[in-house]
Amino acid sequence: MHKARSVFLWAIVAILEIALITLPVSLQAQLIAGISVVTLMGTIKILNAQGTWRLVSLALGTGIVLRYVYWRTTETLPPIDQIQDFVPGMILYLAEMYNVLMLALSLFIVAMPLPPRPSRTDATEDLPDVDVFIPTYNEDANLLANTLAAAKAMDYPAEKLHIWLLDDGGTVQKRSSADVASAEAARERHHQLAQLCQILGANYLTRERNEHAKAGNLNNGLAHSSGELVAVFDADHAPARDFLRETVGYFAEDPKLFLVQTPHFFINPDPLERNLRTFDTMPSENEMFYGVIQRGLDKWNAAFFCGSAAVLSRRALEQTGGFSGLSITEDCETALALHSAGWNSVYVDKPLIAGLQPATFASFIGQRSRWAQGMMQILHFRFPLFKRGLTLPQRLCYMSSTLFWLFPFTRATFLFAPLFYLLFDLQIFVASGGDFLAYTLSYLIVNLMMQNYLYGSFRWPWISELYEYVQTVHLLPAVISVMINPRKPTFKVTAKDESIAVSRLSEISRPFFVIFAILVIVTGFGIYRIYTEPYKADITLVVTGWNILNLILAGCALGVVAERGERAASRRVRLQRRCEVMVDDRPLAASIEDVSVGGAQVHIFSRQVHGLSRGKTALLRFQPHGMTRMETLPITIRSFEPSGDLTVIGVQYQPAGPLDHRWIADLIFANSRQWSQFQESRRKNPGIVKGSLMFLSMALYQTSRGLAYFVRRQGGDRPVKQGGDR
Repeated sequence: MHKARSVFLWAIVAILEIALITLPVSLQAQLIAGISVVTLMGTIKILNAQGTWRLVSLALGTGIVLRYVYWRTTETLPPIDQIQDFVPGMILYLAEMYNVLMLALSLFIVAMPLPPRPSRTDATEDLPDVDVFIPTYNEDANLLANTLAAAKAMDYPAEKLHIWLLDDGGTVQKRSSADVASAEAARERHHQLAQLCQILGANYLTRERNEHAKAGNLNNGLAHSSGELVAVFDADHAPARDFLRETVGYFAEDPKLFLVQTPHFFINPDPLERNLRTFDTMPSENEMFYGVIQRGLDKWNAAFFCGSAAVLSRRALEQTGGFSGLSITEDCETALALHSAGWNSVYVDKPLIAGLQPATFASFIGQRSRWAQGMMQILHFRFPLFKRGLTLPQRLCYMSSTLFWLFPFTRATFLFAPLFYLLFDLQIFVASGGDFLAYTLSYLIVNLMMQNYLYGSFRWPWISELYEYVQTVHLLPAVISVMINPRKPTFKVTAKDESIAVSRLSEISRPFFVIFAILVIVTGFGIYRIYTEPYKADITLVVTGWNILNLILAGCALGVVAERGERAASRRVRLQRRCEVMVDDRPLAASIEDVSVGGAQVHIFSRQVHGLSRGKTALLRFQPHGMTRMETLPITIRSFEPSGDLTVIGVQYQPAGPLDHRWIADLIFANSRQWSQFQESRRKNPGIVKGSLMFLSMALYQTSRGLAYFVRRQGGDRPVKQGGDR
């Protein structure tokens, strides 16, 4: 009875909503309605009202969006007999409807996401055996040593923790290659990593052939291990000590659980963050996904495997044939198969690993191309909407995750649509200036407010548009190619332990300058038309404004592809940890103030320290987590400077052997709280107005910086990328 009453009430509300949306009103009434909704939504936001009020605000915004869709569909499409207007007009219309669809799916997923789960670090008596898989292909041995050491140091019974380095760079196929140089490099790598694993207490495993890329490598690990659970870490993803304590316990509570996924936290900026200088002050791009969207997916039992920082059930994997390898995004495909087989997933919103992001813009685009192509393969081969075994919410969640990667089409459409009118006078959007003001402007403002309501502390205004634009230029052909030939893409490992020694323009930056130049010319032409054609100045003004918005994004992108030189692969993380610095066998009381993957800053509690010099070797003594004795790490003094009653020194790690990486890993990765604290320090919501002004200021500066790099290169200064120490 209660269910029937709920359905009846929902039907009544839906009928009333449709009636309101389709109600014919004057432009003045529509404008008043838009202003009223924006005011109400703004008031709710200012009061920080949650719960039901959050849903009320989103419902009000949805009404304006649907009103716009109805008006756009019934009154603005060009006549079909004017084919030169109708075709581009329909392309623009479909792009807008795609955005509305993605907004609807986002609202369904994250309107009321699950709150973060409480910590579960309490000890459990009966713990299962865990196999830790670290797949690798071409990563450096020092990077792998840090990850292996961090995995080995996890707080878990030693007899139940089995570390596996799955090396696809030293396979028999590679060691037997006809290319003598490649074969010798593979043999040397095989020997070096096998020895590294032996010293660190890990298992080294390779295979005959490089088949099915990462999925095949993981399945080979399954075939040679027997643990009840499998934890997967990318080669550059080092876990904190409490990773397994925070994740393993969920499997005891739910026998149908196949996955516990945790966020990917990065200790270095991506190319946009580095070149725009936003890493320390603005939430990272992936925080919107891991901080909001995955919690929303978790509500519908649709949180999916992200390839690393996760624990999976061996029993579940064996039921579905292991890790899926039909697409090049084996993680999401594997989760889709297991969800459709009736298994469950859990998302733990706490950073428990620290990894590296691609340092160069080209590597960043390569990574995103693989993600986009893999999701398109899943859409083609697995089509989640009709996937048997999934619940309806799970179907919608997976459709949202895969359809998202069609954004290059819509972003390209919005970029070039103003040109159809300003250059060729095509009427692809039949409306007056007043119509734009009453319908389109209110729709855009409400859309911004809804996005800010959903993701405000995790994604600032216009940042999503910037990320989409800089990816669109190169992702569009990648997505088109996989649509034409879904089996063509192959798995390519993303290079992450890179650095840029000198400032330079990215090798794939040319299209961004071409587009920027075109938009500048078109803006000038639009201004010219406003003055020469006053009888339609209202429409021309609106379209020129649209083009200027595109120009601002394109200008900011010039700063993105103007790569700043930076030798360090990671930023320093602040902490306070007591230690001793041994200089010429003299122990000096000190504290470690910050750390990175290459070195640390140490405060010695003495104003003057005799014997210090740049390049001098010393020892850093500290107590590792979970241990009672002090351990020693060799260091080199890189800098020193008196500061009040202290001497501040910068040191570089000088590991004498693989075992020293245990202490480097302990300094950097053991404490997961430092990652959470760093993320929280960046999560501030500037609001739409302030955020927009901040973006405009950043865009103007980055435009000038990008153009300066371009002029410098044209003048003959062509710096090249060089290797740098990490």
